[in-house]
Amino acid sequence: MIVAEDNEAAGGAAAQGADIAQPAGVNTRNGRRPGDAPEGTVFMSRTKSFTRRSRELPPNLARTWDAHAERYVIEPRRGIGYTTVAEDFRLDPVELFGRSAPLTLEIGSGTGEQIVAAAAAHPDRDYLALEVWVPGIAKLVSKAVEAGVDNIRVLEADVAQALPIMLGDACLDEVWTFFPDPWRKARHRKRRLVSDEFALQVARVLRDGGAWRLATDWDDYAWQMRDVIEACPLFENPHVGQRPDPEDPEPQRGGFAPRYEGRVVTHFETRGIDAGRRAHDVVGVRVPRK
Repeated sequence: MIVAEDNEAAGGAAAQGADIAQPAGVNTRNGRRPGDAPEGTVFMSRTKSFTRRSRELPPNLARTWDAHAERYVIEPRRGIGYTTVAEDFRLDPVELFGRSAPLTLEIGSGTGEQIVAAAAAHPDRDYLALEVWVPGIAKLVSKAVEAGVDNIRVLEADVAQALPIMLGDACLDEVWTFFPDPWRKARHRKRRLVSDEFALQVARVLRDGGAWRLATDWDDYAWQMRDVIEACPLFENPHVGQRPDPEDPEPQRGGFAPRYEGRVVTHFETRGIDAGRRAHDVVGVRVPRK
C-alpha cells in the first residue's frame, strides 16, 4: 500500500503533497491542491499508464501558464490524487470547443509538438490532449500560443483512469498513442498502456470507422500493439498481412502500417533514431456497431 499517490517515477519525484512543485496559477492551501487525498489517506496502488513527474516551472513557462492556461487547460473535478478525475466528471466536446467538429484525442502529448502541428494544419478539427507531465503541458500551451491555434484543450490526467469516466461512447474520430512508455524491463511490461483491456475502452469512445493510430520505436512493443489490434473484435487492421517487416519474428503476418502522414518527427523520435531505433506504425479501424 501507499500513501496518497504512486511513487513509481520513470524519472521522477515522489508524488506526495509538498514534495510536488506546483505550476504557477494553481491554487493551493497548506501545500495541497484541490482534489488531493486528505493527508495520511492510505489506499491500494494501481498500475498507471503514466507517472506524474512535475517540477518547478522556469519563469518563461510560468508566465505563459499564468497568461494562457485558462484558455487551453481543463481543470477537472479530481478524484483521489493529482492525475485522477472524479467519478462524476464528464466532458462535452461541443461545450468544450464551442462547436461540433471532428475530434482527435492524443494520449501522452509530451511537449505538444505533434498536437500543435496538427491543430495548426487542420483548423477545422478539434484536438484533446491527455498528459501528466506539467512542464510538458506548459510547453504545449506555449507552442499553441505561438502557433495561434485555439482548437486544442489539454487535461492533466492518467488516461487509464480518466478515459472510462470522462468521455461518452462514439465521440471521437481518432485516438493517437504515439511512443507510449515502453516499460522495457520484462517484469514491467504488464504496465504497458496498449493492452487487450485498454483496446476495448478506445473502441468504446471511437465512432464507427474511426482510427486508433499507434507508433513506437521499441520492436517488441510494436508487435504487441499489432497483436492487440488484431485480437480485438472491435478493430480491423487494414494492413494485416501487408508490408512484412524483415525484423518481425513472424514476417508472414506483417500488419504494420505506412508512416501516418500526419505524424511529425518529434524531438523524442529523433532521439530514438540517433540511438539506432526506428518507428513502427500500427492502425486499428473501429468496426461498425451492430
